[in-house]
Amino acid sequence: MNKRQTKDLLYEQVARIGKAVSSPKRLELLEVLAQGEKTVDALAAEASIDIKLASAHLKVLKEARLVEARREGRYIAYRLSGEDVSALWVNLRTVAEEHLVELKVQMERIFAAPEKLDAETRQSLMEKARRGDVVVIDVRPSTEYASGHLPFARSMPLDEIRQRIKELPAGKDIVAYCRGPFCMMSAEAVALLKEHGYRAQKIADGTAEWQAAGLPLATP
Repeated sequence: MNKRQTKDLLYEQVARIGKAVSSPKRLELLEVLAQGEKTVDALAAEASIDIKLASAHLKVLKEARLVEARREGRYIAYRLSGEDVSALWVNLRTVAEEHLVELKVQMERIFAAPEKLDAETRQSLMEKARRGDVVVIDVRPSTEYASGHLPFARSMPLDEIRQRIKELPAGKDIVAYCRGPFCMMSAEAVALLKEHGYRAQKIADGTAEWQAAGLPLATP
């Protein structure tokens, strides 16, 4: 094999990753899997596609070694093949937001500047939560919280907030987060909390963004 053939082969292997993440639905599946292992049925429901199509997308991701599968009874469960795959999703989205005006405009409509955390504000939030100055709530499903969550955050899934709202202390700032900036659950949670008189805000970070920033997650 000559030098040109070798180079072509190397680029071709890297391009396998690019091809695997070239589908919007496959990107969404990666984001959901960054929250923890899920069955094909659950992934299909999250992505609003049928099980057959979800399986086809997962097959492409598996062939690119981005996900792994295991059988659990009659179900097949998938997980990311490594934390670096979660970081790949975060980095890809960040580059897209930086260079694509259309995406940047949409993100600015969803998040104000204070809700986009940087290294300093992430550390500050963690310290405030540790001291109890703010209450951080994770509004994802409890199974995702159990797979890993922001330090000092408490689990309060979106569909449980109405029933559990009195668990939150009055007079304290509430900070809600979900799966990342594309996730809308935190916005719904904030709107509900404000209806009940709480001071609440959302942040763009999810666990994938936290890990990509080199910060630790907690588990129950």
